[in-house]
Amino acid sequence: MPKIKRLEAIEQSKTGLNKKFIDKSTGQIFTRGQIADNIDNFPGYHIMRKDGKRIIRSNPDGKENNNLG
Repeated sequence: MPKIKRLEAIEQSKTGLNKKFIDKSTGQIFTRGQIADNIDNFPGYHIMRKDGKRIIRSNPDGKENNNLG
């Protein structure tokens, strides 16, 4: 049985930057900053920096069809 990703992007900027996420295990809504500030509470995810922004990424598992959307 595949592991279900905990976070799902639910709002993006016009440029495609994920702005808001839902924690599918609790139903709670978080901003990108809130997730980034508390990334240790979200196993299976990490932060990368791009253009000075903290980007939430799921840890790679080699499968293209389950990237954070």
